[in-house]
Amino acid sequence: MTESLRRDGEYEHAQENPYGNPYQGAQKHASSPVNPEWPPPPAQPPAAPYAGFAADGQPAQPQQKHRARRGPLALLAAVAIAAAAIGGGTAYGIQELTGGDTVAAATSTNVVPSSQKGTVSGVAKAVSPSIVEISATSNAGSSTGSGVIITGDGEIITNNHVVSGASSVKVRTSDGKQYTAEVVGTDSKKDLALIKLENASGLKAASLGDSDAVGVGDQVVAIGSPEGLTGTVTSGIVSALDRDVTVSTDEGQQQQQQGQGGGQWPFEFGGQEFNGDTGSSTTTYKAIQTDASLNPGNSGGALIDMNGNIIGINSAMYSATEASASAGSVGLGFAIPVNTVKADLPDLRAGASN
Repeated sequence: MTESLRRDGEYEHAQENPYGNPYQGAQKHASSPVNPEWPPPPAQPPAAPYAGFAADGQPAQPQQKHRARRGPLALLAAVAIAAAAIGGGTAYGIQELTGGDTVAAATSTNVVPSSQKGTVSGVAKAVSPSIVEISATSNAGSSTGSGVIITGDGEIITNNHVVSGASSVKVRTSDGKQYTAEVVGTDSKKDLALIKLENASGLKAASLGDSDAVGVGDQVVAIGSPEGLTGTVTSGIVSALDRDVTVSTDEGQQQQQQGQGGGQWPFEFGGQEFNGDTGSSTTTYKAIQTDASLNPGNSGGALIDMNGNIIGINSAMYSATEASASAGSVGLGFAIPVNTVKADLPDLRAGASN
């Protein structure tokens, strides 16, 4: 048998001060006996977590923690961040709700479905409904060209030389519908024209891209109506940028070219004339060069990047004319940059005629 032995006075302080600090002087209280399982209370309040030293060498004061506010402002901020991650359309809605003045515009548009992105067939399927065939008739004859729908109610961009001097303009869309069109504005110096369909609605407008972002070697697709073959698709690359292409601005010269049929447009490049005489009145513009096959009738059609954005309006091509057997595309085509088109649109819509 084991016994518990104690010396006299060994537990006296514990009995007299059951709630005190055993290491400080005992205070005598009349109280109940001590429960040996209770832990003694701390001698002083718990010390704050160590916060290091301030720059003056004194101990730094611990930082107070503040609860994050979860009110309406915090909620709107969280939603705005989520909207920015989702995309420009949702971000616009949030900015309207919060009173923001600036709207973040998307830098690029992906017209082609993701499953067909980067394919010629994907671009053709997405953009072909926005490309039309144009038949222009004048006293000198008739010609065939192409155009690009830019609004759902029938505004169409084409080349000036396709419709210049025309007394009648007919347009056929990719679904076979026929429309009558009127010439709204022309700019012979840039070889651009704007026409408008009569009684049209619900058309698929093309997405106008950014020609400044185009690089040499980029893949491109051309869609137009060469030799009256509506909706013809060809592909290639951007061969060069900022080519100086010179075309005629003389209406008589344009009508003569229309009378020859096919819309084969004479132009100058590198001091040489191609596809006929450009006449005495000419203008020069910077063009995108492509090896995508262009033929008579492609004029006014679209040069498109692989996301389905219009980057140029096809305007000139080299073709050997000595013999019909050798005529056709040899991989030297030129397009007016779409940024030139966008800059010219306000004047064309205002009815410019020059």
